[in-house]
Amino acid sequence: MSILNELTELVIKGDVNGTPAKVQEAVDQGLDAQVILNEGLMPGINEIGDRFSKGQIFVPNVLVAAKAMNAGVDVLKPLLEGGGDTTIGTAVAATVKGDLHDIGKNLVCLMMRSANLKVIDLGANVSAEKYIEAIKEYKPDVVVMSALLTTTMNEQGRTIQALEEAGVRDQVKVMVGGAPVTQEWADKIKADAFTADAAEAANWAKEYVLSK
Repeated sequence: MSILNELTELVIKGDVNGTPAKVQEAVDQGLDAQVILNEGLMPGINEIGDRFSKGQIFVPNVLVAAKAMNAGVDVLKPLLEGGGDTTIGTAVAATVKGDLHDIGKNLVCLMMRSANLKVIDLGANVSAEKYIEAIKEYKPDVVVMSALLTTTMNEQGRTIQALEEAGVRDQVKVMVGGAPVTQEWADKIKADAFTADAAEAANWAKEYVLSK
């Protein structure tokens, strides 16, 4: 097994100590940082995302794999930053106003980052005004609106309306998601995309950015 394959397996296992040590070993062997990221770490987190979307693993498995990957990326950061911007686009993500749940949104942020998107995480309980400010400041390609409660779903629609009134709606693609959210709801509130899970969200965002 190659050292890159070993790295992939360590991420899948969620080995928080072994992953950065193996990344350092790969660096010491002279492997390019971008190769270590794209061919060692990312296949592991992508596999985790695929298994999660199929219901084969659960949130705790994803979180521990994310910790392992982040630990590995931390070793690479000084080398990657020296090579310029490696991201393909930008996304702003948050859970809408009135909703304090953030696990689903956090998974989306993780998967999008693993797809080489720069993610601005605004947190939970985020007002339409904060979304508007973030769009003006960061000029993202995609905006993610998460709602985990039926009582906060309406806030997704209100936020989209606020973006229209502020004149920034046509600058971004709006993605909505969350346990009670459906494609029918997304169509009703004029969102650009509905995704059922974090892996699908990242894939949609990546394909959209690359198609621009």
